[in-house]
Amino acid sequence: MSLMVVSLACVGFFLVQRACPHTGGQDKTFLSARPSALVPQGGHVTLRCHYRRGFNNFTNFTLYKDDRSHVPVFHSRIFHQSFLMGPVTPAHAGTYRCRGSYPHSPTEWSALSDPLAIRVTGVHRKPSLLALPGPLVKSGETVTLQCSSDIVFGHFFLHSEVTFQELLHLVGELHGGGSQANYSINSMTSDLAGTYRCYGSVTHSPYVLSAPSDTLDIVITGLYEKPSLSAQPGPTVQAGENVTLSCSSQISFDMYHLPREGEARELSVSAVPSVNGTFQADFPLGPATHGGTYRCFGSFRTAPYKWSHPSDPLPVSVTGNSSSSWPSPTEPSCKTSITRHLPIVIRYSVATIIFTILLFFLLRRWCSDKKRI
Repeated sequence: MSLMVVSLACVGFFLVQRACPHTGGQDKTFLSARPSALVPQGGHVTLRCHYRRGFNNFTNFTLYKDDRSHVPVFHSRIFHQSFLMGPVTPAHAGTYRCRGSYPHSPTEWSALSDPLAIRVTGVHRKPSLLALPGPLVKSGETVTLQCSSDIVFGHFFLHSEVTFQELLHLVGELHGGGSQANYSINSMTSDLAGTYRCYGSVTHSPYVLSAPSDTLDIVITGLYEKPSLSAQPGPTVQAGENVTLSCSSQISFDMYHLPREGEARELSVSAVPSVNGTFQADFPLGPATHGGTYRCFGSFRTAPYKWSHPSDPLPVSVTGNSSSSWPSPTEPSCKTSITRHLPIVIRYSVATIIFTILLFFLLRRWCSDKKRI
């Protein structure tokens, strides 16, 4: 008798499970965004609902927006496999969750996923991003990333494809009529090197972001032995003489980088094997006008943000010229050419003016003589 009761109870439970949909499956539910949860205004994003640690897609799923503002396309809809959302507007920004039905049991619905933040970018002007004291950081030293704007942003978000899996949230502070936020890396390591950007948002709309700042490359130095740096024809040259700096090492570096002291940018040139067994790169600087101090670094293509120790500093001095402008290694030397030809241009202009005045008086006199006749 008891066996029959147990059997009937099991059959009844099975029928209820099949007939009545229920929620709260055991598998963890995930909501993902491709290609990114950072979506430019007017762009598109694909949303998918997953289970089993993201390895399986729900065949059917529903979407919920946490702020309960209704994006019209979501109303009473069940999505199949994926949902392409866009063109996005600031109204699409916010946090979303999903719930899916399992392929083997369509009436069984999962628990709600954790929230996924969809941030719409490009709504405000881009902020600026700086590295203090500079973007070249020795291993173990401190660098501060400073995001700032003339707009009063209540939030800043720091993004790095390598360092952070998600945006790093920074609180904006008032500064000089605008706002800024700082993030300090107290001990630089190789896994923190890479490309950074920052975004800003106003306090009442934290998911509606500015355009991204210009990229900032943070480079760690001191990971390999230093190369050597030399100047041809020498470190002391006559004004207007062409100068070439050569960086070389016994290490098979793929690239060499040449910053000039006091400048934020540097030249980068591919290394080539030389006849003496070293790997070398030449940096033609063009006609010299005044000196500067240079160092060079070596790196590998597989790790472009990990550089060697710097070479010993090489001061380049110029004699026979009082000019205070040398073209940057990253800029053409057209200014030098213009300065050199300026006296010729002035003389030509003065002669043209004098000739025009004489021609005017000759024509006037000729006209007067003709009237008398």
